[in-house]
Formats: sequence, C-alpha cells, structure tokens
Amino acid sequence: MIVLGVESSCDETGLALYDTERGLLSHALHSQVAMHEEYGGVVPELASRDHIRRALPLLEQTLDKAGIAKSDIDAVAYTQGPGLAGALLVGSSVACSLALALDKPVLGVHHLEGHLLSPLLASERPDFPFIALLVSGGHTQLMRVDGVGRYTLLGETLDDAAGEAFDKSAKLLGLGYPGGPAISRLAEFGDPTAYTLPRPMLHSKDFNFSFSGLKTAVLTVVKNHEQKVVANICEQDKANIARGFVDAIVDVLTAKCVNALRHTGLKRLVIAGGVGANAQLRASLNAAAAKRKFRVFYPELEFCTDNGAMIAFAGALRLERNPELATRDYAFNVRPRWPLDELEAA
Repeated sequence: MIVLGVESSCDETGLALYDTERGLLSHALHSQVAMHEEYGGVVPELASRDHIRRALPLLEQTLDKAGIAKSDIDAVAYTQGPGLAGALLVGSSVACSLALALDKPVLGVHHLEGHLLSPLLASERPDFPFIALLVSGGHTQLMRVDGVGRYTLLGETLDDAAGEAFDKSAKLLGLGYPGGPAISRLAEFGDPTAYTLPRPMLHSKDFNFSFSGLKTAVLTVVKNHEQKVVANICEQDKANIARGFVDAIVDVLTAKCVNALRHTGLKRLVIAGGVGANAQLRASLNAAAAKRKFRVFYPELEFCTDNGAMIAFAGALRLERNPELATRDYAFNVRPRWPLDELEAA
C-alpha cells in the first residue's frame, strides 16, 4: 500500500510517499523560514498563502522522485491538526481534493502522532513500549507509548514549550528568527561558569515542565548587564548567556526523561520534535544513556522538524492495522486544537 502524506500545519509544506512494503519512497519539503524571518515569527496568513503555492509543485516533485504516477497512490493522509487553522485547511483541501479526483480513501492524521512515530523511520528503530519526549516550538510532553494510538501522558509544560523558550530567549539576545538553532550555535562558544540560570521544576516530584521563568531569567540578565542595551553586549557575553540558558533547559529535559524511565521501568527513550535536533540535548541524553544503561532513539535530522514523511508513515501504520479508518467522505474538517489523548488506538 502506497500512502501519500501531506503536512501543512505551520510553516513547512511537506509531501511524501510511503510504501508499507518498501518503506519511504520519496519526500519533498519547503520551509518558509526565510519569508517569516523579517517579521520575527510566523505570520499565519502568509503561511497559508505559501502552502497554496507550494503544495502541487511539491506533489509532482515527490512523484517524480519515487518514479510513480498519481494512480499508483492507494490512500492519502493529511495533517488534520493541531496547528494553524488556515494552514491546516490548505493541506486538508489539497489532500481531499486529490483523493476525490483519484477515487482513493483519505485519512486525517494527528500532527503530534506523526512526530512521536517519526523515529521509527530511522535505520535503528525502537520497539514498543518506550518513553517519548515530544519537544518542539509548541509542545513539550513526556509520553508513555505502548503502540500506535496507545499514548499515556506523563507530564507536559505548564507554560512555554521548550522550543518557544529557545526562540524567545534568542530574540532577547538579538539573534533573530528562528532563534532555537541560533542560540544553540552561539552557546557552543560560551563559558558554562559565567551564568548559572534557574532549572525550573528540576526537583519536582512529577514530570511536568515550566520554562517561562527561565526565559524571564535571561531577560533579567540582559537588563542587568552593564551596557543595558542588547546590541552593545559583546559577542562573548552573549555566548555566555546563551550557554547558561541552553545548559539549564537541557539539564531539565534530561532529568525528566531519566526520571520517567526510572518510574516506568522502561529502557527505551525516543526524542521527537524540532528541539530533538539540538546538539547539546543529544549529547546530554547520550551521556545519561551510557551511564544509566538505557537506549535513546532520534529521528533522522531531516525528520525532526515538520515534514510529510512522518504523516505518510503515521497514516500507513494506522491503515495497516485498520483499513476502515480511511474514508471516501471528502468533506473535511480541521482541528487546530486536538489533544493527543483523544486519539483512539489503531
């Protein structure tokens, strides 16, 4: 069975083809980062319009790479939510219109389920059950994953997500958008002893997170700096602040993951979402895994951010287990807010 995946939840347009027998056939992705950079963040209306321009050319590119025709597609999966409503509507309309034209079944996929299952696309894939840290610009959650659709929420952020804290703190340092990768690169040149920033909820007895206080701590350091103006802070001091921030957030994420593994008795940890590409986080988790004898699995770097491959894959896994999930009712709806625990097991 060949499944076409369509992703358009925010600022990436992604399409992919996944074959349940041969694996991932092809994928194509367009990022809108350059377009949104001058605004310092995602502009929903511009995002939606760009998805319209990109979807069909990316479809042709994906088909050409795979060497198949539209008629070879057996089902179409699309991101139904959560995400930006307008952006979701573009991908949903493209997917359902194409499925209608081809007389193929269609399936709405939960965006976060795509991220959770994306490490299964890697050459070294974990077996169920495992603990998953879903960490991105919009979400920071610890989940127990017992199978497709069998997710138990252990803890989540009470305020800012980790990726959001990265972006906001980078902006305070004048690093622009997107801030996460920029502040991580800058932190590599920082002195880890220069600034000791708070580790929110590090010693709490649950698996929840809070990062708004850490962001505020960065703001306080910047404001208290003797130069008072971000633009006049020397590059080394910016690097030191960045290092203090990154070390704090990585320490919290690592500790919570280790505690969740200890609590459940599981020995497999999966990292999913855009922050999963962070080099400092990967190094910290790898060190903890070597010390505490558990295994940690990551998506391929190209599948850490939003992409069509994870949607095609998640859709294919669900359809393999229950083909009746797909529908030929092409009257679509989107779910900008869609708690993951509302998903049914496949």
